[in-house]
Amino acid sequence: MSCYENLVMKTQTMNYSRHYGLYQRGGTAVVLTEKESLPYEKQICLFAEEVDKADCIVVGAASGLSAADGGDFYYEPTASFYANFGKFAERYGFRRAFDGTFYRYDRPEDKWAYLATFLHTTLTAPIRKPYLDLRTLLEGKDYFILTTNQDTQAIKAFPEDKVAEIQGDHRYFQCSRCCTDDTWDAVKPVEEMIEAMGDGTTIPTDMVPHCPHCGAEAFPWVRGYGNFLQGRKYDGEYQKISRYIQAHQDKKTLFLEFGVGRITPMFIQEPFWELTKTLPDARYIAVNDKYDFVPKNIEDKGMAIVGNISTVLEDVLREKGQA
Repeated sequence: MSCYENLVMKTQTMNYSRHYGLYQRGGTAVVLTEKESLPYEKQICLFAEEVDKADCIVVGAASGLSAADGGDFYYEPTASFYANFGKFAERYGFRRAFDGTFYRYDRPEDKWAYLATFLHTTLTAPIRKPYLDLRTLLEGKDYFILTTNQDTQAIKAFPEDKVAEIQGDHRYFQCSRCCTDDTWDAVKPVEEMIEAMGDGTTIPTDMVPHCPHCGAEAFPWVRGYGNFLQGRKYDGEYQKISRYIQAHQDKKTLFLEFGVGRITPMFIQEPFWELTKTLPDARYIAVNDKYDFVPKNIEDKGMAIVGNISTVLEDVLREKGQA
């Protein structure tokens, strides 16, 4: 097990699993600072300064980064949800995109019509502005992107060898029974399903994807609503972030966290807190539209900015003269 996966497992076991109800209520098991936050303008100045001073930057890109500019259809009945999933909302009563991934369909042809639409929506989406602004911010810096997003935004915006997708990727299928360690292309089959579906909400039976090894139904290679394959590809993603952190542990490292909610703090947020505490020259900045969590034990090494992520990035770029 890689060093970063060890951190994830530690924080999940020690905090999230033991205090599940607390996290579901929007809290955290970690003792937080009682220091008052600086004014927003001062935080933006410090953000820009920390980027300039850092030898290397580790970015934690969670769901809030994609939601900041159009990728907000997962949890809420937004305009983008109805634009992309309106016909399924009308047929099934869905009010958010994730409703359709957990729904118990009567037929696989109906399930795959929805899944194909879900995957096609993310696979064909252009690079969202927060990712473009983040790319501008990181120009000329030594950086690495760790993401829990499966929507391919990170690998569209950044070289794939600088990105670790530790919760999967919408570009790939896996066996639903995990009979094999293989993953395979989902892009072309999804395109074909979308074309065959047209304006309807079902696909032909012979288009339901199956594992080429055992014949079982396939499934997207994503954590959260299936039997997620944790094999070579999964381990490789964790190895990438682990190698980067180990190679830079003596550098001035800035951990930037964007949009972590209360469902999966163990993948980015709490490991970043632990690394900021442990590494001597580490600093931490979180940007979130709801939470201003900074642990007491790193209160002198970090800050949290509450605001729209897209706006914060724009303001930091303006402060740095890159807007």
